[in-house]
Amino acid sequence: MNLPNKLTIFRVILILPFVLLLLGAHAGWSFLSGIAEWADYIALIIFIVASLTDLLDGKIARKYNLITNFGKFMDPMADKLLVCAALICLVELGRIPSWVVIIIISREFIISGFRLIASDNGLVLAASYWGKFKTTFQMIMVCLMIADIQKLQLLTDITMWVALLLTVISLADYLIKNKDVMKDKA
Repeated sequence: MNLPNKLTIFRVILILPFVLLLLGAHAGWSFLSGIAEWADYIALIIFIVASLTDLLDGKIARKYNLITNFGKFMDPMADKLLVCAALICLVELGRIPSWVVIIIISREFIISGFRLIASDNGLVLAASYWGKFKTTFQMIMVCLMIADIQKLQLLTDITMWVALLLTVISLADYLIKNKDVMKDKA
């Protein structure tokens, strides 16, 4: 269990307090009554910290040659869990259309299934640059939607459309580059 893998696990652990804060304050949960007006901002900080661990774990793993199969598998999974949890919360709060989230989550299921098939064939498929751009834009989009600043609504909308476009492009790129994974071996 090296430092990059610990950061990945930390990112997964941060999902629970993030969700509790983001949804709890709006649901009127009594244990959040003292911080309800700050809950979105605290959730935003947690999301940013979790997102930064994604940058940090990858840089550390590459710099110190700490790349592991666990990291190759769990790092993108942690990103998916964090972003999907955030997107589902944002649908609940009425800040993002559900159809956008359905497209984004569908892409994640397709890629996860693809990785499972590759794993059965002894392959570990690393994330592509398109996937990294997609994740970056999704995380920026989520931050803007959590902040929910009306003066930034146009920027938030543009970021959502770019994230959606990158979601589709990264899926196509991934499937095209790894098309041999789906071929049956005789």
